[in-house]
Amino acid sequence: MAQDIETDDSTNEDTAGPRRVYSAPALEKGFNVIELLADTPHGLTISEIASRLSLSISEIFRVIMVMERRAWLRKGPGDRFRVTPKVLDLAFRATPAEELSVVASPVMHDLAQRIGQSCHLVVRNEDQGLVILRQESPGPTGLSVRIGASLSLEKSSSGHVLLAFGPEGKVTAKTEAQLKAVRAQGYEMMDSARTLGVTDISYPVFGFDGHLAAALTVPFLKLIDGTQTVDRDEARDHLARAAARISAGLGGPEK
Repeated sequence: MAQDIETDDSTNEDTAGPRRVYSAPALEKGFNVIELLADTPHGLTISEIASRLSLSISEIFRVIMVMERRAWLRKGPGDRFRVTPKVLDLAFRATPAEELSVVASPVMHDLAQRIGQSCHLVVRNEDQGLVILRQESPGPTGLSVRIGASLSLEKSSSGHVLLAFGPEGKVTAKTEAQLKAVRAQGYEMMDSARTLGVTDISYPVFGFDGHLAAALTVPFLKLIDGTQTVDRDEARDHLARAAARISAGLGGPEK
C-alpha cells in the first residue's frame, strides 16, 4: 500500500552523505505486536495491545486480524492473543540455528543419558543468551530450561562462554576478570545464579569458520538419595567431549 510507505532523507555519519530511511507503518506495527507479546506469555487482548503500544484499537485491529489469519498469533481464553510457535519455526529455518540443532540434538541426547542430567544449547541474541534446544534428564528428577528462554550474559555460565569466546564487547571490570579465567580454562563452571544447589557447567561450540556458534550447558543437580552414578567432574568431562563432537559435526575444530 503506497500510503503505508514513507521515506526520510538523513545524513549517514560514516559517509557524510544522504541516507534514505524507509518506513512501513503497518509492518512496524506487526513487529511491535510480536515483540510486545514475546514478553507477555499469557497473552493480551486487543485493547491491552493497543494501550501498551499507544495506539487506538482501530489502528491495530486489522494488523492483528491478519497476523492471526497467517498463524503468527493465536487467540486463546479471554480473547487474549499469544505468539504461535510459527515464529520460532521460521527463525530456525532462516538462521544457522536449524543446522546447529540438527547436529546437536543426538549428541545432547547421548550426553543426558550418560550423565543423568539435562542439558541445553544457547546462542547469543544481541545482549542476551537464547535457549534454542534442550534435552531432558532421563531420570525421574532434573532441572531444565525452557526453549526460548533469555539468559543474562553477565550472570549465567552460558553467557560467560558466549562473551569469552565470541566477539568482544563492553562488560564490567568484574565480568572481564571472570571471562579471562573462562578463556584460560576453556569452559565455565559456577554456582547457578538462580537455583540453589545447582552448578552450571558450559563449554563453547564452534562452527566451520572457527567462530563461536553456541554454548552447551549442563545445570548439574547433585542428588542425595544415592542414585547418582556420575559426579560433577565426570559430567564436565562428558560435556567437554559432547561440545567437541557438535563442533566437529558443524565442520569446526574438534577441541
